[in-house]
Amino acid sequence: MTIRVLIVDDQAMVRAGFAALLNAQSDIDVVGDAADGKQALEASGRTHPDVVLMDVRMPEMDGLEAARRLLDPPPGVVHRPKVLMLTTFDVDDYVYEALRAGASGFLLKDAPPADLIAAVRVVAAGEALLAPSVTRRLIEDFARTRPAPRRDPRLRLNGLTPRETEVLELIARGLSNQQIAERLVVAEQTVKTHIGRILAKLDLRDRAQAVVLAYESGLVTPGQ
Repeated sequence: MTIRVLIVDDQAMVRAGFAALLNAQSDIDVVGDAADGKQALEASGRTHPDVVLMDVRMPEMDGLEAARRLLDPPPGVVHRPKVLMLTTFDVDDYVYEALRAGASGFLLKDAPPADLIAAVRVVAAGEALLAPSVTRRLIEDFARTRPAPRRDPRLRLNGLTPRETEVLELIARGLSNQQIAERLVVAEQTVKTHIGRILAKLDLRDRAQAVVLAYESGLVTPGQ
């Protein structure tokens, strides 16, 4: 199955470079590009991409607001692409908010080409791009410094079984499905089943939102 990608960045050369790289892959098709968030919304509605590569800082409408609108569309709009945030810096105030909004992860613009290609495939498959230590650090930093939400997120975890709670904690610590399976001495498919149930019970889109909730609920303590 071909992965349809929309590239959103205010620099034309960046868009062209990413498009050339991704279009060279047999399983990826760049279906459009946009120079700001407003154009991204229009282009997404027209092209229905599977993955949107979204720059964080842009004029008119930044990547965070565009991601929010794409991931929480108005009534009647059924298409919701996966969003992979792109940033120049390894620490950016927008990234944590983007993850809370439902973005599937983020990638540094200067990452190796192979990392970009792999990131698109990972996000398109429904996984969250949370392996890089910088992503975990961002989540930890902002989970530590942001004010607590009005509703106690710990209440949302009450419906999880002890094993599901354990799996959620390991997800939040950045372990892959294979690593979780090895830690718990179970099959990797069993881990996937647990994760599916966790996301369904907590009404979460993907692993990225699960990690945010794990930190906000106190299940995982930042820095430990």
